[in-house]
Amino acid sequence: MIKEMRFRDAALAKRVAEKIRKIAPSKGTVKICHICGTHEWTITHYGIRSLLPESVEVIAGPGCPVCIVPASEIDEAIEMALDGVTVTCFGDLLRVPGSKMSLLDARAEGADVRVVYSVADAIKMARREREKQFVFFAVGFETTAPSTAVEILKGPPENMSFLISHRLIPPAMKALVEMEDLSLNGFIAPGHVSTIIGMKPYEIFPRDYGMPTVVAGFEPLDVLFAIYMILKQIRKGEPRLENEYVRAVLPEGNVRAQRLMRKVFKAEDGRWRGLQIIPESVLTLRDNYKRYDSRQKYDLHVKCGVDIRPGCRCHLVIVGKIKPTECPLFMKACTPHRPVGPCMVSMEGTCRIWAGST
Repeated sequence: MIKEMRFRDAALAKRVAEKIRKIAPSKGTVKICHICGTHEWTITHYGIRSLLPESVEVIAGPGCPVCIVPASEIDEAIEMALDGVTVTCFGDLLRVPGSKMSLLDARAEGADVRVVYSVADAIKMARREREKQFVFFAVGFETTAPSTAVEILKGPPENMSFLISHRLIPPAMKALVEMEDLSLNGFIAPGHVSTIIGMKPYEIFPRDYGMPTVVAGFEPLDVLFAIYMILKQIRKGEPRLENEYVRAVLPEGNVRAQRLMRKVFKAEDGRWRGLQIIPESVLTLRDNYKRYDSRQKYDLHVKCGVDIRPGCRCHLVIVGKIKPTECPLFMKACTPHRPVGPCMVSMEGTCRIWAGST
């Protein structure tokens, strides 16, 4: 706790902000993109943008795992739930809109949809209630994928299967940097994901794209240090990969977790809500574990869903092209109590974070 408080020191934050102002360009704008809902919460909650000069803009990328799940995959979970399968998921998935309804709506219609705190909780339910069929809706980035892999390797009961919706962050970052109308100048890479994958997957950005990239923690000073480090690289004209979050992220990451993921999953091209199809960005089960695949077990064939509802601009918020306040539905038709788009549902969603600060 003492260490955390050091990273919230107001006097030190002001000193770093002053260094940022001195090193920031006097002309033009530097646009830095972070890829983490927790980073956005810290930036918004602590008013970090108010400390930055006008020439430094920090935007939120697709760092909310439930926000980028395509409606078609929500529809798959709903289809199983309405057909009598018990669907288990994390709480922030309940209200994410599918094409026509959410899992919460399905539960209101009598479907057995249960919130769990871990995949292990879902496995325990399946073992206790063997007369029922269970599905775990496995959503998340590299941070949560190892937990799913562990339970699959243990050999879950026959009445358990998995709707895999895990996605990989570096391919999404590559998609962002290649967007011609986004014009990014630097990345703040997510700390949680980086504890698993380490530094190597980010090397492509400074090497091939000239993009300064800094892995950062989640305290206010972590973010400010990362911004300063990126600006220093830009000023020197020397883009490279740096690790601000040295107290948690090892260069090699969590090698055991990586090994578990490789054993159970393979990466394929797949859809992200707001980003369309991204090459090798979606995890699917390897052939040895296909017997646990809900799509195969229940012969699911939902091909295309309605990702964005009329008037909603969540797809533009997800990639940082607009701020939540630029969406005409923000805090009007779309609120935390009645979300229209997925960005307003999860506490990691940019619109939900901004709604909490209004």
